[in-house]
Amino acid sequence: MEQITPQIHFGSDLAGLFDLTGQVAYIPGGYGGIGEAIAWGLAGRGAKVVVAGRNIEQAQHLAYQLGENGYEAVGCAVDVKSVAEIRDSVDFVVATYGAIDILINSTGIQREEGILDVTEEAFDEVYQVNLKAAMFLAQAAARHQIAAKRGKQIHLLSVRSQLGLRDRGYSAYCSTKGGLIMLIKQHAMELAPYSINVNGIAPTFVYTEMIRHVMENDTFRANLLARIPLGRIASPKDIVGAATFFAAPASDFITGQVLYVDGGITAGQ
Repeated sequence: MEQITPQIHFGSDLAGLFDLTGQVAYIPGGYGGIGEAIAWGLAGRGAKVVVAGRNIEQAQHLAYQLGENGYEAVGCAVDVKSVAEIRDSVDFVVATYGAIDILINSTGIQREEGILDVTEEAFDEVYQVNLKAAMFLAQAAARHQIAAKRGKQIHLLSVRSQLGLRDRGYSAYCSTKGGLIMLIKQHAMELAPYSINVNGIAPTFVYTEMIRHVMENDTFRANLLARIPLGRIASPKDIVGAATFFAAPASDFITGQVLYVDGGITAGQ
C-alpha cells in the first residue's frame, strides 16, 4: 500500500519551527506596551522589524534600542486613520527590506461612553482605528504577500471581541473587536490559496503602562483577579509567545483562528 503520510525528518524539520531569520515583520502600534514586547520577541527570533505609529520619534527610538542590541530595525510614521498613510507605510517596509512577510496589527483604541452617551465622533474614531485600519493594513500587506505567495497576518483583539462588559460603556470597542473576528475569518478564506495565514490574538488585561491607572485601583484589581482562573494578569511575554507562534512556521497549517490569551476567562463564560 502506498504511504500517504509525509515523511518527517525530525531533526531538520522541527528545528526551525520558531525561526524567523530573514523574515520582515511590520508592527503598526509597535511602540505600545504589547507591540514593543512583540517587536523585541520577533527580533530575538531573527526577524527584521519595522516599528510604526503616529509618533515617529517613539518608533525610531525603539528601532534604535533594537539596533543597539544587535537586531535589524527601523521606525516609520503612520496614522492608521489614513488609508493613504497605511499604504505608504507598507510600501516603505517593502522598499526598506524588500518584503513584508509578517504583519502584526497592534493598533487599537477605546473611547468609553455609556450607551445613552455614545457620540458619533467617538464611535467613528474607534471604528476607524480598530476595524477599518485592520482592513486596509491587511489589504496593503496582502498585495505584496500575494505576489510572494506566502505571508502571515496577525491582528490583536481582546476578550471583548467575544464578551460584553457590565457597567461600562464599551459599545464601540466590543463591536469593532467582534467585527475584527469576522474580518480575520474572511481574509483567511480569501488569502489561503496564496499560502497566507490570517489569525488573531485576544488577550484580557495585560500589565502595561496603559492599564496602570486601573491596576492601582485595589477593588478593581481584586475583582479582576477573582475572575481569571489562572489567578494573575497577563504579562506582555504571554502575548509575545502567541505572536511568535502565529508568525513562525509552527503555525503554517493554522488560519482563520483567534487565540484567547486570557488565563481561562472565556472558557468559563
